[in-house]
Amino acid sequence: MDRLRMAVIGVGHLGQHHARILANMADVDLVGVVDANVEQARAIATKFGTTPFGDIRPLVGKVDAVSVVTPTIHHHAVASTFLKAGVPVLVEKPICRTVAEADELIDLADKAGVPLQVGHIERFNPAFEELVKRPIRAKFVEAERHGPFTGRSVDIGAVLDLMIHDLDLLLALVGGKVMRVSAVGAVVFGGHEDMVNARLEFDNGCIAHVTASRITRHPKRRLRIWAPEGYAGIDFVTRKLALVQQSEEVRKHGLCVESLDPLSRARLKDEVFGRYLQVLNLDGDRKQDQLTAELRHFIDCVRTNTTPRVTGVDGRNALELAERVLDALRVHPWEGTPAGPHGPGGLPTPAGFLFPPIQLARPEAA
Repeated sequence: MDRLRMAVIGVGHLGQHHARILANMADVDLVGVVDANVEQARAIATKFGTTPFGDIRPLVGKVDAVSVVTPTIHHHAVASTFLKAGVPVLVEKPICRTVAEADELIDLADKAGVPLQVGHIERFNPAFEELVKRPIRAKFVEAERHGPFTGRSVDIGAVLDLMIHDLDLLLALVGGKVMRVSAVGAVVFGGHEDMVNARLEFDNGCIAHVTASRITRHPKRRLRIWAPEGYAGIDFVTRKLALVQQSEEVRKHGLCVESLDPLSRARLKDEVFGRYLQVLNLDGDRKQDQLTAELRHFIDCVRTNTTPRVTGVDGRNALELAERVLDALRVHPWEGTPAGPHGPGGLPTPAGFLFPPIQLARPEAA
């Protein structure tokens, strides 16, 4: 089989891992890496035995597929250049800055007849892959995605940086249309929102509460689902899935505590989970990381010209929902009145400190 000629566009914090994985795939020829920071491109190219570029134009016509891992503001310009040349594209999330830009990429991919995949990597988390095999119809969902502040992705806020992962998962899992969106969020460091909570109401009756924060000390990424079939809980960090369902007896007859004999009632607390509510805990496959799985899937789609698991339309729909969350954020009245203040940057002036401020020594000037 001929090796697939690929390039990575943008080799910063995440892009360099795309390059590392592709460079070690036997059926891929990593022909180049591109970065506006030429020194970074050279360093990554040297590390993985490929050619550095400061511009994408020399690679057009010399690659069979590309992975676009630039800042979001460049996604449309870079991806459209290659799609116009008939080159399949994997573009990191969010797909673009705007829905209009995303629609153009989708149209270009359709006209070229090539795959356009969006990097919603949690779709490749083995715990989520296991969940979607099950007949579950979500009716209430809680999603939490918290992480420490890294100083990266400051061109976007917590909605497009973090929450969009869970918005995509919800759209894939729940189905239907989101009828109403309400949200509250705050700027902590200045710039874009750093913490957000949103409530989504679907036309099929499902309610979802989604929280994202990039100012949390310890990472937390979990999804909890209540459904007629039972309960499902995913820890995306540990790749574990917990499933709980009623026993056949409880499904048919319920649980009448009053009818239990004294001994059974005494054991009830210990037997709820096991006898009456059955539990299955599953550990996700750890043999392959999610990014490798995502890239391998993209390569297979390019070779077979098949539809990716996460299409351009999926990425566009997640972005559209994210924009609705951002719109709701901007109009949230902090004092409960139309006069405001409104929006993430309009948080009322603090009434004081929760505890005496800790005085830190200032670094001495050189």
